[in-house]
Amino acid sequence: MGNHTNNAKAAPFFAPQSFSSAQAALDQVHTIYEASVGYLRESLDAYVRGELPQGRVRACYPFVRLRAQTSAHMRGQKRQSYGFVQGAGTFETTLTKPTLFGRYLKDQFELLLANHGAELEVGTSNEPIPVHFSFAEHTHLEGELPPERRALMRDLFDLPDLGAMNDDIANGTYDTAGRVQPLSLFTAPRVDYSLHRLRHYTGTSTEHFQNYVLFTNYQFYIDEFVKLGHAAMQDPQSEYTAFVEPGNVVTRRVGFAAQPADALGKEPPRLPQMPAYHLVREGHSGVTMVNMGVGPANAKNITDHIAVLRPHVWLMLGHCAGLRQTQDLGDYVLAHAYVRDDHVLDEDLPLWVPIPALAEVQVALQQAVADVAQLPKAELKQLLRTGTVASTDNRNWELLGLAKLSQRFNQSRAIALDMESATIAANGFRFRVPYGTLLCVSDKPLHGEIKLPGMANQFYRDRVDQHLRIGMRAVEHLRALGPTQLHSRKLRSFAEVAFQ
Repeated sequence: MGNHTNNAKAAPFFAPQSFSSAQAALDQVHTIYEASVGYLRESLDAYVRGELPQGRVRACYPFVRLRAQTSAHMRGQKRQSYGFVQGAGTFETTLTKPTLFGRYLKDQFELLLANHGAELEVGTSNEPIPVHFSFAEHTHLEGELPPERRALMRDLFDLPDLGAMNDDIANGTYDTAGRVQPLSLFTAPRVDYSLHRLRHYTGTSTEHFQNYVLFTNYQFYIDEFVKLGHAAMQDPQSEYTAFVEPGNVVTRRVGFAAQPADALGKEPPRLPQMPAYHLVREGHSGVTMVNMGVGPANAKNITDHIAVLRPHVWLMLGHCAGLRQTQDLGDYVLAHAYVRDDHVLDEDLPLWVPIPALAEVQVALQQAVADVAQLPKAELKQLLRTGTVASTDNRNWELLGLAKLSQRFNQSRAIALDMESATIAANGFRFRVPYGTLLCVSDKPLHGEIKLPGMANQFYRDRVDQHLRIGMRAVEHLRALGPTQLHSRKLRSFAEVAFQ
C-alpha cells in the first residue's frame, strides 16, 4: 500500500492567548490557520507520493472566545444590531479562511472589544479541519490517487462531517446546555462547506463575491449586467475596478494592471449551474449578480451558501405574474409581504414566522424606480405597486383551476406570483441578511394574457435594461447607508449571536 513514515512533524497546537487588539487577535488567527492547513497539505502531499503516516493526521481550526462578565458596557448602545453578546457568559466560535474574511473579522473583533471591555482569547480549537477543506483552490490531489488509496483516506485524515455543518444556530434550535454559547451563526466547517459549494455552482472564486448581491432567474438580466460590466471597465472614471465572469475570467478597468492570479482564469466550456458575475469595488463593496435558475429549491440552495459570506443585502430582480386587472405588462411590484407556498424552508423556518419588509430596503428600491424612470412621486403609482407576492413551487400553477386560485389570491391579497422571492426573503430573514424584491409583471394568466414566445422576447428586451439599472441604483442608495444602518434589528433575536 505504501511506505510508512513516522510523520515526525507534530500537528500544530496553539494554546489560548488573550488579546486587547483586534488586529493582534486576527494575526493570531492567521498564524494558527496557516499552520494547520500547511500541516494538512504537507501530510497529504506525502500520502500522494506513496507514504503512509503513523496514526491519524489531524489539524484543527482556530477559535475566538469572549468571556463576558457583564453587559454593562452596552449602555447607550441600544441602536446597535450586532457586535455584542446578551449578558454574561462564555461565547466562542471556530474560524476559517482569515485571508478571505480578514476585514469582516477585524470589524467583529473591534466591536466586541469596544462593547464589552474584555479581551479576546484566540487558540487552537478541538474542531478538525476536513482535509478536503485544506486544499488550495486549484488543487485536486484526489484525482491522482487510485481507488484503494482514496478509500484509505478516511482512516487517516478527517473528512467532512455533516454533524458539524448544520444550521441549528441560525434556526434558533441550538442547545447550549453544557456548551459554550455561539459567537457567530456559522461554524468554520459550515463556512468551508458553503465556500466549496459556491465555487462549484457559480464558477467563480469566493474572493470575488461582493457585499451587494442581485439574484435573477433570467439570462436576459445577466446579458445586460455583462454589457454594463464591460462598459464600466472601459470607463477610467468608473467606481468599479474589475469585472469577473465564470471561470474567474477577470477584466480590469483601464489603467489597472492585471494581477498574477488573473492568468489562471479561463472561460469554461459550459456555464455552471448558477453562474455569478462580479463588478468589483474597493472593500468588496461592489455588486455580484447570480443567475440562480428557476424555482425555490435553487433559491434556497444559493442563498444557503452566499449567507456565509455575510453580504450587506441581497435583492431579487425578476419577472412575475400580475394578479390584478389594473396591472399592465411592464409594471413593477415592490414586495412588502410574502405568501410562502414554496415549501423548501418549512422545516427550518416555520410558516408562522412573519417575514417583515425592511424599511431601508423598501425606500431604496422605491427611490431607485423613481430615479431611473424619472417619474415624480405623484405618477410613481402608475408604474409601481407595493403589495404581497406569493411564491409557489408549482411551475404550472395556472392549472390548479380558476376558482381555487381566485379564492387563494383574494384571501392573501397577493398582487403578484413568482417562484423565488419568498424563498430569498425567508432565507435572508433566517440568516440575518437584509433582503428585498422588485419584480416586473411579464404576464397575467388569470386575465388571459399569457407569455407567447415572440411577445415575451420583445418584452424582455424592452424592460430588462431599465429593471437592472433600477437594481443598480438601489444598491447605490443602500451603500450610502452603510452596513451599520442597513443591518436591521428586525432580523436579530433577543438572544442573538454577536457577529453580524
